Amino acid sequence: MNEKYNLIAGQSTERLAALSDGLFSIAMTLLVLDLHVPDGGSIHSESDLVRALGALVPRIIPYLMTFMTLGIFWVGQQTQLNLLERTDRNFTWIQLGYLLAVSLTPFSTALLASFITYRSALVAYWLNILLLGVVLYASWSYANRADLVRATTAPLARTAIYRRIIIAQTLYGIGAVLSAINTYVSITVILLVQLNYVIGPRFGSRATK
Repeated sequence: MNEKYNLIAGQSTERLAALSDGLFSIAMTLLVLDLHVPDGGSIHSESDLVRALGALVPRIIPYLMTFMTLGIFWVGQQTQLNLLERTDRNFTWIQLGYLLAVSLTPFSTALLASFITYRSALVAYWLNILLLGVVLYASWSYANRADLVRATTAPLARTAIYRRIIIAQTLYGIGAVLSAINTYVSITVILLVQLNYVIGPRFGSRATK
């Protein structure tokens, strides 16, 4: 009976996409809650307000980083879902694991914003990005092994998705390692990686999401 249930469970790609869209939007919204308007009681001049806004920069930078990160990984997930012929229970649970990683991003972002000069906070943030990449790679690998991908999908397109995830995670990893020098150096590299994937320039024959 359980085997028969497993054959029919998790069959709706549309419901999976809807759940993902909802959770991504919630995570993106929660990010901004860590940004607070300066206390009016301490603002008595234009210069006071400028200084207070400047003090928000360590929180604004992680916010922008994570908003771009979630946008990149949302596009990556949608690319995979759009190429599926069907889904199944196992793929659905892998995607739920992916959404678990998404739901952790407001926490890892707040941690980095609060301790932006600490390597441990930067590493924790990077581990969250790594988890997103690993699960996204696992979902695509399973989809191909289980023949969930449309037969009309070109081999080059299948390979491009693998390659994009691996390259991105390698670059993020390099950025994390640079935290040994300085966390701001690390953050700068991660931001440049994100901007590359947001803008999506073509280098030779590389495919983009």
